[in-house]
Amino acid sequence: MPCSRIILMRRSIRFVFRGKTTEIADFAPGETLLDWLRLRARATGTKEGCAEGDCGACTVVLARARRGEIEHKAVNACIMLLAQADGAELITIEDLATRDGLHPVQEAMVAHHGSQCGFCTPGIVMSLFAHYQDALRQGEGAPVAARAAICDRLAGNLCRCTGYRPIIDAAAEVCSQPKADHFAARMQERLAVLTTLDDDLDVFAGSDERFLAAPASEDSLASLCLAHPDAMLVAGATDLGLTITKALAAPGKVIWLGRVKGFDRIEESGAHLSLMAGVTHADAYRSLQALHPDLGEIMRRFGSAQVRASGTVGGNIANGSPIGDLAPCLIALGTRIELRHGDNLRELPLEDFFLGYRKQDRSPGEYVRRLVIPRLNDANSFLAYKISKRFDEDISAVLGAFNFMMKDGEIAEARIAFGGMAATPSRARQAEAAARGARPGDDAAVEAMVAALERDFTPIDDMRASAAYRKIVAGNLLRKSMMELAGTDKATRISSPGFAHAAE
Repeated sequence: MPCSRIILMRRSIRFVFRGKTTEIADFAPGETLLDWLRLRARATGTKEGCAEGDCGACTVVLARARRGEIEHKAVNACIMLLAQADGAELITIEDLATRDGLHPVQEAMVAHHGSQCGFCTPGIVMSLFAHYQDALRQGEGAPVAARAAICDRLAGNLCRCTGYRPIIDAAAEVCSQPKADHFAARMQERLAVLTTLDDDLDVFAGSDERFLAAPASEDSLASLCLAHPDAMLVAGATDLGLTITKALAAPGKVIWLGRVKGFDRIEESGAHLSLMAGVTHADAYRSLQALHPDLGEIMRRFGSAQVRASGTVGGNIANGSPIGDLAPCLIALGTRIELRHGDNLRELPLEDFFLGYRKQDRSPGEYVRRLVIPRLNDANSFLAYKISKRFDEDISAVLGAFNFMMKDGEIAEARIAFGGMAATPSRARQAEAAARGARPGDDAAVEAMVAALERDFTPIDDMRASAAYRKIVAGNLLRKSMMELAGTDKATRISSPGFAHAAE
């Protein structure tokens, strides 16, 4: 028995593929879904392009039973573990057409000449298939038929041949008046099968020395982490996948968090927003946007629809990337992080969790459990800006988040946080001190804040930006926050067709 608290378990993963339940017990913990499809299932319509979750050529759809209906999510198979398909229906490009003809999405792509060389087309079609399923659920006139929503959906699919106009035209047409497809016709049958697969058993495939575990409860997770403190905890695998495909890592012990009941819970209260660590970026979007539109826009540009469907809020924080978009925003908001070690819980300010590059205040066997985010009140002014080389689906060079508490036209208190400026997402303590008592419209006070900010960080040169560029940009973002706080008739932002648009 690998763990004292695990009583009931199964030794295999199960998912629906080609209309049948597939059960697999013999697989490597780090085997990717794409490798299984292409090498074992010989489903070669799904392509490998970048092998890092960027180009979308490997896009497939995972359908899961949720709240009494089926949700269809486009995901990157190249950086997803095979085990993450457990409990889902795996749909690939080969599954769309029937003997009666092409799927409506495929017909629209043909009619609008949406494909040229064709290598990226399977992934594009699968992204639009997931979008089409959303349109079916929402009905005629669905918001997902809007061009901005389609552009958001396609941000994770790169095409160098055709250009996106005919693809967007095809999507707009097929989603504006969606007609039931053969998946919708079998909805109740599919839902019954998926509901049956969603059992309460812990999964443990392998041996104590090499395994893939997927606990079904948080107690099982806590016990597993104590028994195997050297195991790799995986939520969405959007970062782990890169170590497998690029660094050729072969993880021996993997604990996947996607089956832990309640680990994807969102709790709303008047004072706080509580996000359990397993909440995906897609599911967190609306709650975070409700906190402030700037936070919603940061999340809309967070990776791609495929990444947001897989990656989790807790995973992003636990990964501790110095250029992660979410951490600086949450630090500026005053977020606290809750960790669990066995039966013990502890909580600390999020900024104190990051100790150094990829180093966090987390002991062996301890895991990130929850994030508690204070709500803004009328005295708070929050602003956040992301600077990246490419507007969509790109990692930040610099991200600045600002939370100013105003009183009588002056800044009474400030929380200023940056990503991309240090080895960790960090607060700008000296700039915060300089901000206290300053008036946003006082140019001298603003320049004193910028001078203090330069003392807060010693950024590095890397492929995304030089140290000099980062210093200039950080200072300009601080100046921009002061302009917007003071009120200005000058344009301070580039207009985006998707701004404040519901991303998922």
